[in-house]
Amino acid sequence: MPRTHHYATTVTWTGNLGTGTSGYRDYRRDHDLTADGHPPIAGSSDPTFRGDPTRWNPEQLLLAALSQCHMLAYLHLCADNGIVVTDYVDQATGTMTTDGTGSGRFTEVVLRPQVTVADPDTTDTATALHDDAHHVCFIANSVNFPVRHEPTTT
Repeated sequence: MPRTHHYATTVTWTGNLGTGTSGYRDYRRDHDLTADGHPPIAGSSDPTFRGDPTRWNPEQLLLAALSQCHMLAYLHLCADNGIVVTDYVDQATGTMTTDGTGSGRFTEVVLRPQVTVADPDTTDTATALHDDAHHVCFIANSVNFPVRHEPTTT
């Protein structure tokens, strides 16, 4: 039976330099992301769009969410299938294209999980479980662009 889950976050703009958005160059893109019980995340726009390069931007956070979701789904499936994962690192990349109107969209994300398993005999099954993880990842199921996987298992 389907269940509904609800999430709440707060984004607070902190970039008013005293004159608000009186001009495109007259404000910072800085903001804080918060949720009850969590430390704040310092956010901004991508430096290309006048953002602070020391803060997380929405594009990075989307990529991180896809990577996190895949990892968590994958680890769950490995545990259910008797695969003992001892290390997991994903160096994910995303491609976004902008058009002449100032709009844009992600066109692809590639996840590159490097997984270490305890038993070498489980390597093939461990690699195959990435496809299953993709199909149960909530975030991957919610986006309208391809999310590819290039896993390495040792």
